[in-house]
Amino acid sequence: MDIDNPRSEQPAATLPAKPNFQPLKAHEISDGHVQFRKVTVPQHRYTPLKKVWMEIYNPIYEQMKIDVRMNLKKRRVELKTRTDTPDISNLQKCADFVHAFMLGFDVCDAVALLRLDELYVDSFEIKDVKTLRGEHLSRAIGRLSGKGGKTKFAIENATKTRIVIADSKIHILGSFLNIKIARDSLCSLILGSPAGKVYSKLRAVTARAEML
Repeated sequence: MDIDNPRSEQPAATLPAKPNFQPLKAHEISDGHVQFRKVTVPQHRYTPLKKVWMEIYNPIYEQMKIDVRMNLKKRRVELKTRTDTPDISNLQKCADFVHAFMLGFDVCDAVALLRLDELYVDSFEIKDVKTLRGEHLSRAIGRLSGKGGKTKFAIENATKTRIVIADSKIHILGSFLNIKIARDSLCSLILGSPAGKVYSKLRAVTARAEML
């Protein structure tokens, strides 16, 4: 018994042509509104900022296409997007770059935040690890730095990070995994572990991390 299939008699429907949209520009994503970021300049970083201002200004303005100025009255660096800003995320990258410099990182280290997406800045205080006061706090800070900064440099080189020790505050610049390794080493020193033991553990951890 033959059964008529009405679907077979209908011609195949032709799909419309795929639309071709041009990528949106930064100012079009935000409906033409200008995006702003403001970074406060601490009192002790004002003079260093004046000395390296052009080293900060050039990559932000010329490479990232972000307008930047120093507001002398309010003591802060102000950033905003332009019509030719290629990516809206450039604004946040520039703000992170300026903020990293304010925390104490060198410009040559902080500028990596503009070029690499996987870099971050992590901050914590010694009191977050252990409550120390007076001479105990001073000795803990001394253990973190080591003689002539030897301990800090060893941790930086082993973990491929940059570390700033500002009184009782510690700032680490690097990738997520490397920051964790460096932070664990610093916390061990704060808790009183001898530097030699921290070095040996650090070498073992970094060797495992390189195999991943």
